[in-house]
Amino acid sequence: MVFCYETVSMTHNYLGLDAGGTSTRAVVVSSDGRCGGIGKADSGNPTSAGIDAATTAIRAAVTQAVTSANTGRLDGAALAVAGAGDPGHRAAIVAALSDLVAVEPVFDFDVLAAYFSGTAAPDGYVLLSGTGASAVRVEDGRLAGISDGLGWLIGDVGSGFWLGREVVRAGLAPLDGRGAATLLTDLLLDRLGTIRDERPQGGRTGTLVAATAALYAMPPLRLADFASLVFTAAGAGDEVAAGILDQAAEGLRETLAAVRTPDVEGPLVAAGSVLARQPDFAARVAPGAVVATDGLAGAAVLALRHAGVLVDDAVYRRVTSSLAQLTEV
Repeated sequence: MVFCYETVSMTHNYLGLDAGGTSTRAVVVSSDGRCGGIGKADSGNPTSAGIDAATTAIRAAVTQAVTSANTGRLDGAALAVAGAGDPGHRAAIVAALSDLVAVEPVFDFDVLAAYFSGTAAPDGYVLLSGTGASAVRVEDGRLAGISDGLGWLIGDVGSGFWLGREVVRAGLAPLDGRGAATLLTDLLLDRLGTIRDERPQGGRTGTLVAATAALYAMPPLRLADFASLVFTAAGAGDEVAAGILDQAAEGLRETLAAVRTPDVEGPLVAAGSVLARQPDFAARVAPGAVVATDGLAGAAVLALRHAGVLVDDAVYRRVTSSLAQLTEV
């Protein structure tokens, strides 16, 4: 992939999309860096959400962005979609947007959208903890190295899913006679809406049976919904919750260390819903990092870069300032 930067003599409009496991965001940006419309929808990750749900979310976000921008022709589109490595998934996404985007979209990495949401520097690092977790080294605006991001089944240490799963394990363990007492138990049961029932059912309490049934009825990635409980419990002094956060922080630091190299000294961006919503935790894991609250600015930057627009500091400031104005409305 080679970017050839040219001087743009007239204004063109481009679509940028950031679709992750938590949400999907779309933006229409002009060649001078001004964002004219944005859209938001549910998860657009075809691997975790399923291709039908993902294409529905992506189409909804793009429709909102194009409608609010009130623009006709789109001269390019860059789609940063997590979990869209499968050619069939990409084809389905392109088909879902065929009547909205007249040009052939370019697919890119969602972690690059996260990175460019924090900086315009072509070289640096991004540590991401959202539904999933990974660290990436960026060189000349491209993904040059990655660690973790292996998915909820075998990786994503320190992610929202990982934290939520540990909350569930720690919260239910005392009910099974295997773990230390923790605030996570009541927090989890309340979130599930589980009625306390100490009567035995097959050797277990009714509470544990009901909670387990409710959890297994969920898609696995829904466990990420419980991640916030560990921060609530740790903030109240719960030692079990604090231990979970210790493990998460250590895991994320190890993931970042795996991609660091002496040759790249650029900025560090912390991104993803976990790090964006928990600034104290982000500062603990990645001291001095720029925290990106979402991937929208980065999606706009990727759209411009793929169109051959040089995104210097002035253009980047226009991207971020115009986005701030749109999100305030």
